Amino acid sequence: MAVLPVDAQITFLSTSNLAETAEFYERLLGLPLVLDQGTCRIYRVREGAFLGFCERQTPPADNQGLIFTLVSDQVDEWYEHLAAHAVPIEKEPNLNPEYNIYHCFLRDPNGYLIEIQRFNDPQWKHTPADNPA
Repeated sequence: MAVLPVDAQITFLSTSNLAETAEFYERLLGLPLVLDQGTCRIYRVREGAFLGFCERQTPPADNQGLIFTLVSDQVDEWYEHLAAHAVPIEKEPNLNPEYNIYHCFLRDPNGYLIEIQRFNDPQWKHTPADNPA
């Protein structure tokens, strides 16, 4: 069977406060809003990759195990920016030798765990040129 194409990827998460979530992802993380559907907002993370939040009265109580990871060479700069805005930091930037990454962890307004990481492994295929302006 032929592999069918995938045009884009969207990860949808629930929120009980869409306004607070929008403030965090738009202003602090700088993700561009690409579609406002009223109770759902979709943000571009990069070309073909999107993150959506839908407001629900009772979002899932257990978001354990879910990690939203942003890959960036500027982990320390992201950490300083978010810490300056009183974002709850779970783990300061450090080297993880098991995975050969440099990363930090924080929480968004919904309690979702966000990791900002840099791959130190030269086999990682991402280059800054892959990231459209």
